[in-house]
Amino acid sequence: MCRSIKTLRRRDEKPTDQEIHDAALQFVRKISGYRVPSRANTPAFESAVRDVSASSRRLLDAIA
Repeated sequence: MCRSIKTLRRRDEKPTDQEIHDAALQFVRKISGYRVPSRANTPAFESAVRDVSASSRRLLDAIA
């Protein structure tokens, strides 16, 4: 997928919100093909990052 996305599930501590946000941002960048979206696409891009971050937090909380 993307080498800059690291595994966030750890035994000793929960990932920070910033770590989850950074991973979500990398994921959305990869699947959208945008490093920086156009002004017209920024709302959709940022919404996707928020959604992926929230889903990731729920997943990590449920399995950790």
